[in-house]
Amino acid sequence: MTTRTSEARLWGELWPLLLASAVSLFPFTVYSTFLVPIARAAEADVAAVGALRGLGGICALVVGVAVAPLLGRFAKQNVSAAALVLLAASSLAALSGEYIALVVFCAGIGTATAVLFPSLLSAAAERYDDEATSGRAATLVTAAQSLAAVAAGPVIGVIAWQTGWRGCLIATAAVAVALAVGFRRRPGPSAAAGADGPPSYLDGFRGIAARPALLGLITVAALRTAALMGCLAYLAAWFEHEYAVAATAFTLVWTLSGLSFFLGNYGAGRWIGSAEGPGRAHAAMVAGLAAAAAGLAAVFWAPALPLALLGVAAQSAGHAVAAAAITSLLVRRGGQATTAALSVNAAGMSLGTFTGAALCGAGLAAAGYLGLAGALALPLAAGLVLASVLAVRFRAASRPGAVTAPGRRRG
Repeated sequence: MTTRTSEARLWGELWPLLLASAVSLFPFTVYSTFLVPIARAAEADVAAVGALRGLGGICALVVGVAVAPLLGRFAKQNVSAAALVLLAASSLAALSGEYIALVVFCAGIGTATAVLFPSLLSAAAERYDDEATSGRAATLVTAAQSLAAVAAGPVIGVIAWQTGWRGCLIATAAVAVALAVGFRRRPGPSAAAGADGPPSYLDGFRGIAARPALLGLITVAALRTAALMGCLAYLAAWFEHEYAVAATAFTLVWTLSGLSFFLGNYGAGRWIGSAEGPGRAHAAMVAGLAAAAAGLAAVFWAPALPLALLGVAAQSAGHAVAAAAITSLLVRRGGQATTAALSVNAAGMSLGTFTGAALCGAGLAAAGYLGLAGALALPLAAGLVLASVLAVRFRAASRPGAVTAPGRRRG
């Protein structure tokens, strides 16, 4: 029987990867938090400067798909180190405050995170031999990033109190460089090449296409991201419209959402990681999406503010549980295509972010907040149906006597 790695040991062994995951969230958090003074420094309109954030998302989407088959050819620690150096250089490029420097900043950060996050997930998973611990290690990386989403605001506020937004970017760059140096000094295992050398570029995509379950999981991730990020984009407007919650008070609602996501992601990762097979992860994915749907309904149809806040918590926690389950399943079932699948999955979530905001905008313009709620329900319902189909197929393939295709694992 495989000996399980304790939770404390996981944190102790993975802390550089977890810190790198958290740091990757800081540059764009600084950019969003200090958008007005940054626009003032660039002598540009706030809307024009804010729109550059979308450039980072586009770069993350394009780069994430383009490099997916290539990441498996290199040691993940080296790839992570290179991405951290790019993140640091992009952060420092913004210090001049000029508009072109902000273009470089947004494009560079989007590119760096598109490479960094799947590399960190793969590095964490490849550190352990048994399937359950590998999946748990990967979900810890996502949990660290969700915790950073909650803590980034206060940390940035403390740093900026003395040094302003430029000091925040300098501190981020310094930590990123220190982590990159550490990764280079203690590299992980090199990527293993096959008997015929490294696979071709298209082989990475073929590996994903040959596993319909991976395509299904990536699709579910994109759909649930569209629902969550679309909701978050308009949540402040809804609470102001329905409950007269001012922007300053809404920060508490945002904190509730972020904290619920972290707790759901972390708790689900532990629960899923304690099981040998992927059956529990499939169940968690379906249950999480169902909870997210119930939370979404409560947000828009609750008769009172306290129930709407419960809906916010349930929605975020449900999405977090589903996210942890999807990450675990991609690691457990990806085989040689795991790294490429994680990269495409990250790109798919970037696409989901844009799609969710576009759907919500169209729904709001067409039918007000009722149309907005309907636009959010569409991708979430589609994701829940697809997740349920994947779970049913897994259970059917796992039954004694079930026939699987030669060379493929059951489920």
